[in-house]
Amino acid sequence: MVNAGERPLGLYVELPLDESGRARLRRLGTGSVWFAEPGTVSAADARALADADIALGNPGADRVAEAPRLRWLQLASVGIDDYLGLDWPVLGRRLTVTNLGDVFAGPVAESCLAGILALHRGIDELCGLRSRGTWAKSEVRPRLRLLAGAHVLVLGRGSIARRFAELLGPFDCRVSHFARGSGDIRTPAELDVRLPDFDVVVGLLPGTPGTRGLLDARRLARMRPGAVLVNAGRGSLVDEEALVSELSSGRLGGAVLDVTDTEPLPAGHPLWTCPNVVLTQHTAGGSTDEGVRVIDLFAENLHRFVTGTPLRNPVRWDRGF
Repeated sequence: MVNAGERPLGLYVELPLDESGRARLRRLGTGSVWFAEPGTVSAADARALADADIALGNPGADRVAEAPRLRWLQLASVGIDDYLGLDWPVLGRRLTVTNLGDVFAGPVAESCLAGILALHRGIDELCGLRSRGTWAKSEVRPRLRLLAGAHVLVLGRGSIARRFAELLGPFDCRVSHFARGSGDIRTPAELDVRLPDFDVVVGLLPGTPGTRGLLDARRLARMRPGAVLVNAGRGSLVDEEALVSELSSGRLGGAVLDVTDTEPLPAGHPLWTCPNVVLTQHTAGGSTDEGVRVIDLFAENLHRFVTGTPLRNPVRWDRGF
């Protein structure tokens, strides 16, 4: 809680905002507000962060660690990977970090569903044929698949995973979850046994040491022939070299990848030309009102911060998300 008589709170913002977004943040009444442009941080910006009580955005981890007044950082992302290397047992005594949590649940879930439908219904292939002026009805039509009735495995049970499962409702899919505490499948050993059962596998897990490489070459080889893999969690989940091999051979039916292990995906990477791949370039969380929704969450958490109420979406550094 902020006590009466304390100095006005200083807010540091490192987000791409239009003037209406900046005006709204000024109206929140924190005191001083400093706006820095992401990617072009100046010495003055660094000094402003060092003097700030609150930060909104994703400033560099080294600058966060060296900001002595900073008490709360509201990230403009769900992922926290860039900050995992800081000394949180010490830094966490004065600094609370929150992420966007469920802000992206709806957009990411819709992108996952759109990608699956694009592959099943041949939309991705047909768009390519259109760009070349090629009519291939008789070749494409017999290969089209239905999502209805599919057996879908969702890796994770967070807000995105729950929303995605809701979107599958009208398709009468059978949905299972892999989650260590609350899933139908709870252990990697159980995952090994069950992987061949699924038509679609959707990765929505955070990036932690326990999830890195979870879908390695051995597990990808255990997936059902013709199955589709979706990854909208962290690129580190999947062995990309093994995935390219499975797709190129035709054993897997396709992949929808919003995230890759290296971003931007390097020129010449085989995923650019691998067959049956939909690459959404880490755009799945986007929407026309994305900035508004980020500020909505920040405004709610700011009220909680000044009144001493627990903040929404606190990061659990001991769990890595």
